[in-house]
Amino acid sequence: MRLETAKYLYDVQSAAATLAGFVTGCDWPGYQRNAMLRAAVERQFEIIGEALAQLGRHDGALLARIDHHRQIIAFRNVLIHGYAEVDDALVWDVVQSRLEPLRQQVDALLAGL
Repeated sequence: MRLETAKYLYDVQSAAATLAGFVTGCDWPGYQRNAMLRAAVERQFEIIGEALAQLGRHDGALLARIDHHRQIIAFRNVLIHGYAEVDDALVWDVVQSRLEPLRQQVDALLAGL
């Protein structure tokens, strides 16, 4: 595996871990009330989506092994370009339902290096 490929996976791993740390102990009402937390979470999702997009340019076969990679990249695009219409409930749902499976997949890929 090329160094660039590992770097993008590490960027996803790092951003996902940071994001998980941000929301530890937080619930939906707390997330809704905290504009700084919402902005921080969105930023980490932007990093994850961009790192996966770059990974796809360098190693499409490896990217294909990450479930929902197209949706993750599209989610990043919504956060970046549709910033005025971000649905906080959707972001929170993604945190709760999709973040941990992504972390597990990326951790497994990095462990296989």
